[in-house]
Amino acid sequence: MSTASTGTGSATALRQVADLPCPRGLPLIGNLLQLEPTRLHQILERWAEELGTPYRFQVGSIPITIWTDTELIQSIMRERPHRYRRYQPIESVFDEMGANGLFSSEGVQWESHRRLVMQALSIPNIKAFYPTLADITQRLRARWLRAAERGETVEMTDDLKRYTVDVTSALAFGEDPRTLEQDHGAIQEHLERILPAVMGRINALFPYWRVFKLPSDRKLDQSLAEVHRYIDSMMARARARMRDEPSELPRNLLEAMLVQQQQHDGESISDAQIRANVLTLLLAGEDTTADSIAWTLPYLAADPALQTHLGEEARRVIGDAPVCPDYATLKDLDIFEAIAIEATRLRPVAAVHSFEPLEDVVVDNVALPKGTRMFFVARPAMVDAKNFADPQRYDPWRWMRKGEQAEQAGAHDVRAYLQFGAGPRVCPGRHLATVEMRLALSMLMNEFEIELAIDPAQIKEVSAFTMVPDTMPVKLRKRVR
Repeated sequence: MSTASTGTGSATALRQVADLPCPRGLPLIGNLLQLEPTRLHQILERWAEELGTPYRFQVGSIPITIWTDTELIQSIMRERPHRYRRYQPIESVFDEMGANGLFSSEGVQWESHRRLVMQALSIPNIKAFYPTLADITQRLRARWLRAAERGETVEMTDDLKRYTVDVTSALAFGEDPRTLEQDHGAIQEHLERILPAVMGRINALFPYWRVFKLPSDRKLDQSLAEVHRYIDSMMARARARMRDEPSELPRNLLEAMLVQQQQHDGESISDAQIRANVLTLLLAGEDTTADSIAWTLPYLAADPALQTHLGEEARRVIGDAPVCPDYATLKDLDIFEAIAIEATRLRPVAAVHSFEPLEDVVVDNVALPKGTRMFFVARPAMVDAKNFADPQRYDPWRWMRKGEQAEQAGAHDVRAYLQFGAGPRVCPGRHLATVEMRLALSMLMNEFEIELAIDPAQIKEVSAFTMVPDTMPVKLRKRVR
């Protein structure tokens, strides 16, 4: 079994970083030209198959180590943020963009942000928010009904991102931007440029954008300026509401941050920190949950019998209601969470986790000096037969089996599924994400039959910080009962 332990270095380690296998590269630049950013996760997976893990690749003189062991990543995630941190370029790039909030911040600053965000995304808050969440899901249903009536092909990833932005904004900031009712000019169009740019910049050999700007950098600057204007206006409206309609307790995350700022006379939390956390949550809402739901669709489209079963199950639970009628009923929609979790086991949205140690450590008998870059590639463990029985088969029922039935079905190691992370920095929005999965997918299957408008083999996996489908065109047909 792999273990992670702190040590002083090479005296007790069998190997140094330089001893790890490495794909053949070029002098001076190493493997840089082989690292196509939009396919990074697939390249790292292929090298893992060829070289085994751990291995390293070189970006110039910088070695980056690659790991796939489940026990090891669980151990390292538990030792954050005190022994390990996120790969440092992530924080610097987010900071430049004015987005260094909960996701990318470290140390004491992270602990402060975490307390605020966990409060906003707590189960009691989401339960109280449920009527608004159901209303937003009904807007998504209405949009899809119009598309079905017109025979239109729906780019599902775009619609799902509008849905998750509306949900996140309404819950965390007390404002619903209603992007589902807009065809153009929605804030989501600016948000979607940010994470692909982060991906490119954290993997760049040098920060060229500080010296000269490419057309894509200028577009990014325009989008960042628009997003920051949007957030500033939202903060101004929140302050006005707090002044004109005072409440004993903060009504959302944005108000909680503004209250903390007032209590500390602006010293504890600045406008820039508030803005960064707002942007962090908007990005998380716009991207990861939407893509997790979107990756479910090819598997549903390929299996009409599964669609029929899910339609019957949704009808049994929801009845004639347009969406799940109340928070309590969500517990009867386990299968709709399972179909998304199983899809992201095979198509991981969080395809690569990146860390570096804050001190010299010994990991799996390899001496890693402080600051060594570590990439954990998620999919190999999730498609390994020792962790999941028949691992290449899409089988959502594996997440539903319990007791003797689960034992008979074979391997099912939930620790190998790391889409929400683990340890102290586990994703604070995981409960909201699974609620959205249950709501959106049960509504979809209750109301529609779906088919892909293209051959599923044409849908490409794209590394854009998260792993996203490059397209997801779907034809919706009203379900006949």
